[in-house]
Amino acid sequence: MSLVKFRRRRPFSSLIPQDFFDMDDFFDNRGWVRDMVPSRFWNGKTVEPALNIKETDDNFEIELAAPGFAKKDFEVTIEDGCLNISAEREHTEEEEEDNYTRKEFSYNSFERSLQLPDSVKQEAIKAKYNDGILSFNLAKKEEAKKLPPKKIAIS
Repeated sequence: MSLVKFRRRRPFSSLIPQDFFDMDDFFDNRGWVRDMVPSRFWNGKTVEPALNIKETDDNFEIELAAPGFAKKDFEVTIEDGCLNISAEREHTEEEEEDNYTRKEFSYNSFERSLQLPDSVKQEAIKAKYNDGILSFNLAKKEEAKKLPPKKIAIS
């Protein structure tokens, strides 16, 4: 089994020519209401960090772009064969002067889940965060590694 990006089916996708633009990029952050059900608590803007997945003979390498976060902001768990990545960050700034008070705050969060293939050693997953990139190294089980071709002698 390989890791693949889940692609949602978008409304009206059959009406717009595919070569006009990439449908996933166009609709990802345009305010489509989740499950097409309006909610007064959701403003339609979600951020899903970009993700690169590379498979080699020995492992999978995953890179998730999450600039502005710190290591302590992340929570990474494995549950039921899924790698769950979430992060949450709050920032508050307050300035008081003689005749005014200025307060600013921001809140950022995201969640991503990846179904892990059976070939991954779950106990050997390594993660590191450097320069806004959260990297994972998922080692493959020995039986899942691609073996070099074996030459058979003909007698």
